[in-house]
Amino acid sequence: MQERNLTPLDRLLAGANNALRTIAAPAGHATRKNPAAGVAESDLTDAQRQHAAGLMRVNHAGEVAAQGLYQGHAVVARDPDIEEQMQRAADEEFDHLAWCEQRLRELGENRSVLTPLWYSGAFLIGAASGALGDKWSLGFIAETEKQVCDHLDSHLERLPDEDARSRAIVTRMRDEEQEHGDNARQAGAAELPEPVRQLMKLTARVMTSTAYRV
Repeated sequence: MQERNLTPLDRLLAGANNALRTIAAPAGHATRKNPAAGVAESDLTDAQRQHAAGLMRVNHAGEVAAQGLYQGHAVVARDPDIEEQMQRAADEEFDHLAWCEQRLRELGENRSVLTPLWYSGAFLIGAASGALGDKWSLGFIAETEKQVCDHLDSHLERLPDEDARSRAIVTRMRDEEQEHGDNARQAGAAELPEPVRQLMKLTARVMTSTAYRV
């Protein structure tokens, strides 16, 4: 069966559906098994639990932003193969979102109250960079995933050693984020100018410091 080409309206409606699924619907149903399944819960102190929850809330906010970023890119993608690649990555990122939210519930905490802001801001950035062309869109994704991997590596260092469930989730996320970045580079990602990379790091610091608390 021949696959139907998506019109701009189709893409916009798909993006709206993804936004509702990300922001309004509980991310309780991942399509893949949670990496923490079968890992015993640890007896964390109140301070350890609160710290782990703050880090996982940051990770959840990052995955919300990733959904917005990928959907923003997909809406304006010119190459159908690039659009499909972004949709596959977004599907995996939604699993990350579900795993983080599940872990937050286990730790007795909620996701960031600024979730709509993280999604909408990332969507606009994704669409704006994608409008410049697929190679720049891919370049933005490649750099984003590089910075995300660095951020997740730092979380693996900061999470309590006893919190094996959170660590299992973050490790799996880090491996898949690296794969997404590698795929973007292999597809022809352009290297972003240094000022843009520094601005992205600054924006990420604002989001992570805020989401840790609220």
